[in-house]
Amino acid sequence: MVATNLAIDPDLLNRALEVGGASTKKETVTLALREFIARRERAKIVGIFNTIEWDDSFDFKADRARRDQKHESASS
Repeated sequence: MVATNLAIDPDLLNRALEVGGASTKKETVTLALREFIARRERAKIVGIFNTIEWDDSFDFKADRARRDQKHESASS
């Protein structure tokens, strides 16, 4: 842990305490930071979706059937 003094808008912090359900200001700030990080990481992942090239000719049902058949024969 790092002890840090921050000047935080008291109205904003009180609102976060109300809606966040945490019992302390420290918990509230920690939760807010975790949610902020998670939201930004999800946004990066969503951005990657626009860079993936899809092979429209790929038949995922046929591929799944092949894998299932291969798995069944290996189990026998």
